[in-house]
Amino acid sequence: MSRSQSPSLFAHVQSYFTEYLPRQRGASAHTIRAYRDALTLLFKFVSGQNHRDVTSLQLADLDANVVMRFLDHIEAERSNSTATRNCRRAAIRGFFKHLLRNDLTHSQQYIRVLAIPSKKARQQPSTYLEAEDARLIINMPNKRTSDGWRDYTLLLFLYNCGARVSEATGLRWNDLQLAAARQVRLRGKGRKERLLPLWPETAHALHRLRGMSHNDDGQCVFVNRHGQPLTRDGIAYILSKYASAAAHQNPTLLQKHITPHVLRHSCAVALLQSGTDVTVIRDYLGHTSVVTTGRYITINLQMKREAMQAFWKKAGIKPVNAKPWKPKADLLAFLQSL
Repeated sequence: MSRSQSPSLFAHVQSYFTEYLPRQRGASAHTIRAYRDALTLLFKFVSGQNHRDVTSLQLADLDANVVMRFLDHIEAERSNSTATRNCRRAAIRGFFKHLLRNDLTHSQQYIRVLAIPSKKARQQPSTYLEAEDARLIINMPNKRTSDGWRDYTLLLFLYNCGARVSEATGLRWNDLQLAAARQVRLRGKGRKERLLPLWPETAHALHRLRGMSHNDDGQCVFVNRHGQPLTRDGIAYILSKYASAAAHQNPTLLQKHITPHVLRHSCAVALLQSGTDVTVIRDYLGHTSVVTTGRYITINLQMKREAMQAFWKKAGIKPVNAKPWKPKADLLAFLQSL
């Protein structure tokens, strides 16, 4: 923002992003970018509402009514989900708490903004891939080319580790141990770190990828042709490209919006299907609470079916000549639509 902006608002924005978030709170670069983006959208919206440049905004322009209109706007006009709306609200609340600590003159204005409630979001089942579909996509790249090997390694790594896309973009060679015991150090949300094992297949792919690149331990693992780290959008594009290619062999993939986070969900479901305890999955994925991990239990229809059949058998009331129930595709589609 330009220094010609209202000194009061600019001073608070500057102190929030240069002093409070990085130095006092110790926020990660990812958190700072997320908060920056939310406030940028808010300031642009308020300036449009007032028919003035962002540089002329003042603290008095940021009241509860305009913040409420902004939250409604990003849902209605920008097609943001309720979850995204709540994330934007959380970022805005962080800034207004900072204002309240440092500007008691407008405290009642800030308190009214902080009183804006979150919007209840309907919990949608997570999209995930069965293991054979994940493998189909992972094996789509042309492994005979350097770009193809990089893409294969990237997709395999995401599925192996259930890594967030930000963890993949920030992965460096010195985070990896490719000899036994094969493992990786991932840096997740809130600067939390976790160690995860690597499949021999993943370690081999990473070892070969390293031979194609520079041997700088501090260099990012997944880079483009210019040696720059792949971006979130770049990784999403790579996955989308191979998911579309895989759909020629399995058209049902066309019904799913496959993003890098879907591979994370798929990793979690595969662990659950293998009988892994939910608390282990929590630590594997780097979730803060087991409640977050618990949602994966609700999304797997096949596991529910197997649990019901096991209970039926245990109860001793299974008919003698009962035929095994096999769901038809149209029935599954109906159940999915409920």
